[in-house]
Amino acid sequence: MNKHSPLSSVLAEVNTANGLPNEHYIDAQVFEEEKRSVLFANWSGIGFGKDIPEPGDAKRVDFLGMPILLVRDRTGEIGVFQNTCRHRGMILVDKPQKIRGAIRCPYHSWCYGLNGELRTTPHVGGPGQNTHEDVDMSQLGLIRIRSHVWRDVVFVNISGSAPDFDVVHADLLDRWAEFDQPIHHGGEGSSLTLEVASNWKLAVENYCESYHLPWVHPGLNSYSRLEDHYNIEARGKYSGQGTLVYRQLTDEDGAKLPDFDGLSDTWDEGAEYVALYPNVLFGVQRDHSFAIVLEPKACDQTVEHIELYYAKSEKDTPELDGLRASNAQLWKTVFEEDVFVVEGMQKGRHGELFDGGRFSPAMDGPTHNFHHWVASQIEAGRAS
Repeated sequence: MNKHSPLSSVLAEVNTANGLPNEHYIDAQVFEEEKRSVLFANWSGIGFGKDIPEPGDAKRVDFLGMPILLVRDRTGEIGVFQNTCRHRGMILVDKPQKIRGAIRCPYHSWCYGLNGELRTTPHVGGPGQNTHEDVDMSQLGLIRIRSHVWRDVVFVNISGSAPDFDVVHADLLDRWAEFDQPIHHGGEGSSLTLEVASNWKLAVENYCESYHLPWVHPGLNSYSRLEDHYNIEARGKYSGQGTLVYRQLTDEDGAKLPDFDGLSDTWDEGAEYVALYPNVLFGVQRDHSFAIVLEPKACDQTVEHIELYYAKSEKDTPELDGLRASNAQLWKTVFEEDVFVVEGMQKGRHGELFDGGRFSPAMDGPTHNFHHWVASQIEAGRAS
């Protein structure tokens, strides 16, 4: 299979463009190419700050085969490092844990601070000699990976070559500036995980658009109709959909989840759902938000990590546990309804005569925007 299929038709305008060719969904070589050109070259989501809430907390992440370590240091900042000892390449942390003193390699006990600095090298100069003139400890700290945390999602730029996160995504940061305030994870019941037999891009493509609502989400569509939605498109940055009829959840006593502070009336009944390229899906509403990190496991295997957040913390509002549970169940139903679609598209991509598909100029702009961005990243990678 030719992994260098021409992408000119994908880069055309929406009214004439095709979608990405089949090999971008089913070919392992192209998956490897996209790993470099799309996922490693840009700001990709790999985890959540809520998983390492306290100083000393550490968690390993395997991102497309690369061992990564998330650590919260003594100041509360999150650091991201390659999870590999600088001595002999041993994995340092293999399960979530609290680092009490230093990050210790289980092989030869080289130890690193939470800031990645190499602190001790036992017997490196011989028995009882913990230094050696030819081992410069200042040059052998853990390899730090460029990272940024936004809305509790930990983003990394593996290549180190992307512009700063705040520059790349200034437009969305400004669009959602009203939501730039503390968010609180909803607790254990607010974490959902879906394993999907599909390429990660199909999850993005489906999330971007509201076109499928009447047929795939009949419950949601019963009050948030297709005509109540609008497209969101920022070429080369993000895309998605918004609704004008967001309806707050209430319990049997009429109680609601508290709103985020100081929101304009735009958000009284408005909500927005945006795919931040390449692999993070966000939703904001007046009383809660969510983030979905898509973990590509193989060209036909993806794990969706879904986390729900609120304006007030779980521990401060135990009386809202029921509402949070109901809200999580509502979203779980919606997200599960999408599984057969993305898995069905993955199966359809084995149709050798399929040309990548066509777009509705009126309804598919957000999805075409994503295809266009992916194609542009691949072309840039091939040209470099």
